[in-house]
Amino acid sequence: WNQTRVRQNTSVQQYIFALRMQNNGRTTELSRTLTGDFNVDQKLVSELLQSARQEIRMLPIDPQQTEIKNNGESHAEFRGHLLPAASVIRSVAEMAEGQDLAGLYAGGPVISANRNSKGQDHWFATESFFMDYSLYNGKNAVKGVYAGPEWKAKEWEEHLHRSKTQLNLLQRPLQNIKKGSYRTYFGPAATSELMSILSWGALSSAAWKQGQCPFRQLAEGTKKLSPLITLQENFQLGLAPSFNALGEVSKNQVPLIENGNFKQLLTSARTAKEYKLQANGANEQEGLRSPELKGGTLSENDILKELGTGLYLSNLHYLSWSDLQSARVTGMTRYACFWVEDGEIVGPIKDLRFDESLYEGWGSKLVALTEKSEIDPSVMTYGARGLGGKKCPGLIIDGWTFTL
Repeated sequence: WNQTRVRQNTSVQQYIFALRMQNNGRTTELSRTLTGDFNVDQKLVSELLQSARQEIRMLPIDPQQTEIKNNGESHAEFRGHLLPAASVIRSVAEMAEGQDLAGLYAGGPVISANRNSKGQDHWFATESFFMDYSLYNGKNAVKGVYAGPEWKAKEWEEHLHRSKTQLNLLQRPLQNIKKGSYRTYFGPAATSELMSILSWGALSSAAWKQGQCPFRQLAEGTKKLSPLITLQENFQLGLAPSFNALGEVSKNQVPLIENGNFKQLLTSARTAKEYKLQANGANEQEGLRSPELKGGTLSENDILKELGTGLYLSNLHYLSWSDLQSARVTGMTRYACFWVEDGEIVGPIKDLRFDESLYEGWGSKLVALTEKSEIDPSVMTYGARGLGGKKCPGLIIDGWTFTL
């Protein structure tokens, strides 16, 4: 989409075949796209197999190799109610009429399947869509994502209304906010960015064993988070398969942090073998695949009132760990972010850099979580449409630190 008009329209059927081969303590992995024509693809897969056989002879032995085995069978399908292409165009354009909208709509089924020579057989299929968009008014822009298994006109209208309101608020005088600590509201998209960085070692058993885990003190019981924090992997959301590349199956719900208390880290079979731990179906990267941060009790209508005076942040970006040992994260504000006084939005702010420990921000400084949570899907389309996403609420933190 560009200027609320369709600029490129296409339909894609894509097949990707990934092969893992093991022989005498060696492992190789190769992949390629297929055509969908069985006779053609049979030849392509045969060639891939021959390449794997040649490559594996030249590889060194892997002392931590996780052997291929039969991890059983599973079958999960999440049906959606998606609009035909022509209806999508009408639904988006009519509701956004008069706005300068740019973005990408993608919708349809995505399937992931896993079989091996030991007899394992897994199948995951989901139907969903996302509308990843921005509204523009000159140099000002507001970003939004509407996603789910079923397009609902009322929900799309609410998303657009919120974006339009924020775009209008950006016309107010720019507020010059000095560095310091402020009571801060993080919208669901901003919370999602904070959750993303947890996949950079915060919940990884390998990172913990190697001294690179930001939540080491949480895992070892010397620190806790706020009792408002309950985080789990929830594969019942239909965002990603519960099986990993080896075909190991996670439980439908994997508790990680419960009421601020540590429950478990993500442990892959490779890490379990190396450090004599118990694997729990995590992928080899030991990152989050379908996380859900449980919501709280704060009504959406009471957000500004509860915030009082402080910062309202819609989006964040450029996040990274600034100090692993104290779980300190740094990043920048982005898009529609505002200064609020006495429960009223005064005006937009210049971009600010923050630097804060999650032990504090998600600990003693955490005030409230919204009762309403939103799905933030993976909108990655590099190479293929991505699986995964997060479900998270907004949250208010009292005393979030801004350094620049």
